[in-house]
Amino acid sequence: MTINPIRVQFKTACELLDISRESLRHIVRTDADFPKAIKMGTAKQAPVYFDYSELVEWHNKQKQSLAAMEA
Repeated sequence: MTINPIRVQFKTACELLDISRESLRHIVRTDADFPKAIKMGTAKQAPVYFDYSELVEWHNKQKQSLAAMEA
């Protein structure tokens, strides 16, 4: 049995991370460790999703590195 990733929309990813759309766009462009977007289709305006578990993993790594810098 294969488990498919749970995909969240771009807007939902912004809400989960509590950041603006522009902030998320900036992170996607500049952070090589940020999860890759999953584009549904080839059209320029095709919906973009992110894997929920990858977002959570990235967020936890960010928290760990912040805690390490503060220690």
